[in-house]
Parts: sequence; C-alpha cells; structure tokens
Amino acid sequence: MDQRIVVGLDGSPESVAATHWAAREALLRGLPLHLVHAEEWSSPPGVPAARSDVPRQWADNLLRQASDGLREKHPRLDISIRSFDGRPADSLADVAATSGMLVLGSRGLGTLRGFVLGSVGMAVIHAVEKPVVLVRATKDALPHAQGDHLDRDMVVGIDISRPCDALLAFAFDEASRRACTLHALHCWMLPPLVGSGAAYDPETNAQIAESLNTGLNDMLKPWRDRYPAVDVDAQVTVGHASQQLLEKSAEAGLVIVGRRIRQSSLGAHIGPITHAMLHHSTAPVAVIAHE
Repeated sequence: MDQRIVVGLDGSPESVAATHWAAREALLRGLPLHLVHAEEWSSPPGVPAARSDVPRQWADNLLRQASDGLREKHPRLDISIRSFDGRPADSLADVAATSGMLVLGSRGLGTLRGFVLGSVGMAVIHAVEKPVVLVRATKDALPHAQGDHLDRDMVVGIDISRPCDALLAFAFDEASRRACTLHALHCWMLPPLVGSGAAYDPETNAQIAESLNTGLNDMLKPWRDRYPAVDVDAQVTVGHASQQLLEKSAEAGLVIVGRRIRQSSLGAHIGPITHAMLHHSTAPVAVIAHE
C-alpha cells in the first residue's frame, strides 16, 4: 500500500514550490509527506574522500527548515525528511517505488532543476512507474491562505486508440478529491490528401468527428459511472495534440498526461506530447506511467 507523498528539495524556487504543492496533495489524500534531498557526496573509487561535511550539513539544514515551515502552516501534516548520498536518479527512483507520488520542481523549457539536472530528470521519469508531478514556481504552487490547491479545473489528454486505465483512474480520483471539473481531451489531425492538402469534405469530417466522440465517451463511461459526482467535459478537437493541450491547460490547476511503460531500453520512453507538456506547460504536470 502506498504510504506517502515524496517531494525532492534542493533549495531552488521550483523545488520550494514543489514542497508546498506536495504538502497540499498529502493533506488531500490523507498521506504523510516525505522530503528528500539527493546528492552524490561519496568520492568515486580511487579518489580520496573529501573531509568536509559542509554539503551534508547544508542538505540537513535545508530539509529541517523546509519541514519546520510546512509544520507551522500545516500542523496536521505528518512530515519526515531524509538526505541521500548517491546518484540522484537512482535514489529518487528507489524512494519513489514505495510511495504514492513523486513531486519535483520543474523549471521547464528544457531542464529540471536542482538535484535532477537535464537528462537525470528525464531518467527519473523513465524509471518511476508511480505518478510523477512536475511543479513550476507559479502562484498555483506557492502557499495559500486556506492551505488547499487553488480552485481550478483539471485537464487530461487521452489517446482513444490505446488503453489508458491508469491515466483515467488517476484523473478521476484527483478530480473527485478536488471536486473540480475534469476536461478530457482527445485531439486528431486530418491526414493530408494528394492534390487537396488536408481538406476532406464537410460530411466526411463530421463523420470522423462523430466516430471519435463516440469512442471518447465509450472510454469515459465506466469512469463516469464509478465517479458520478465528477463533472466531465469531454472534447474532441482538430489540431496538434500538444498545442491543444497547452492551450486548454493554460488556466488549469493540473494537467495529466501519460507515458507508456517500455521494457526495452531502446526507443523513446516519453512521447512527444508528454515531452512538450513537461517543457512548456505553466500548470503542474502529472505524468502517469501505463501499459
């Protein structure tokens, strides 16, 4: 059973914002919060060990100050801290394996800051099969007077051609907890036709759109039945999926995208749509691994 929300902290504005977002999520789910800092302090084989304990002391102070500040704001929240000595991606993947969610600060536009830098951050997302949430240092993540998530809708991107139960389970559960509207979005592109560009006749376009709407609603029906109180706005739109999701999620409290679990080390582990959201979305992004 998942017992805690884990958040990575390195002192950057993004990671501080992530701790506040994670604290509210832990309260929402009734779970403890675990603050971690990961850094490689040990010297490589053959290299004399450094004698200074300054990096370790800095990490310990960072975690203690953050936990004290959160306890003052959220007295009911159960908070623990731990610093790791080792490769950050490996440490984070290990601790996330026994958690309900991993939350990281995200700078966007190509990097994940702090102890997860660039390719290391992507390696964490590749390796973790639990939900991973990337949080920017925006007003949605900073402390609020009521100590709750802002009252904003959620957006989930859906590919109706593939099973995505894990994605929908997370989206509906989160929307139910927040009592907010869930916008379920499926995007499609008109295939180019020789001699006529991308233009079908209106009747054909309408038939395709109707078929896709039926497919989307069929996929959502079991989840609507399971969560009857969740207000669902199902939409099928024409255009590039990443652009449509970015536009739809501009005012969202959370955008949810999936990544397929691949057993092979070859090939992309994060699709282009999820990749675009991680780099450009201003809203927090939840990445859900699914078969």
